[in-house]
Amino acid sequence: MNELNKTVFAPQLYIPNGITDISFYEKAFGAVELRRFSNDDGSIHVSELSINGALFHLHEVTANPARFIPGKYNGTTTLIGLFVPDVDTVMERALAAGAELVSPAQSYDYGYRQGELKDPFGHVWMIEMKI
Repeated sequence: MNELNKTVFAPQLYIPNGITDISFYEKAFGAVELRRFSNDDGSIHVSELSINGALFHLHEVTANPARFIPGKYNGTTTLIGLFVPDVDTVMERALAAGAELVSPAQSYDYGYRQGELKDPFGHVWMIEMKI
């Protein structure tokens, strides 16, 4: 398939203004920062990251009232599903890196093992695998 015809899903997650440290994603999920656009004060304007080839972006909050950080309304409009080979190991690593446990990992009769975490910026991640 031609690269221009390749479909890629890349969530755009909003973070508070003034953030300079996004190492949580590296420590928790093994993310690699591919590029960053910084503000004059060194804070992040946009960062592009990859987890095993899956892209996502972090954006600082702007004046657009329709885009906001989860903490603005003490909730989130999306649940980010991250499929991994070992849910328990990834959840332990994420918790050690600063995630908050939302729901412990458990196996379900529909064939998935899943657990939920909240990252330091309020985004909820469902860590999951087929069993």
